[in-house]
Amino acid sequence: MISDKCYTMTQASQHLPDILNFVEQGHSVEVTRRGKSVAIVISMTEYQSLCEGFQGDFWQALQSFRHQGMDDFMDWHEALADVRENFSGRDVTW
Repeated sequence: MISDKCYTMTQASQHLPDILNFVEQGHSVEVTRRGKSVAIVISMTEYQSLCEGFQGDFWQALQSFRHQGMDDFMDWHEALADVRENFSGRDVTW
């Protein structure tokens, strides 16, 4: 589960004021229908912080992510250097 609490659609409609109070405190709530997740309820503050960094089109967002996360990526790449095999793949004959 990726949220702090989980409700079915029926439960969510019956407990909406409690859910909103819980979410306002910084928690998240998952809502399910027939056993499958259909929504995550988060606070407006959390939603705004998620939307804040996203501007422009997909390509701009991807480039921004690559530049911001490059240091972390390099550390991750180095951490796996001893684990990975250095061969290019299997031999193929035509």
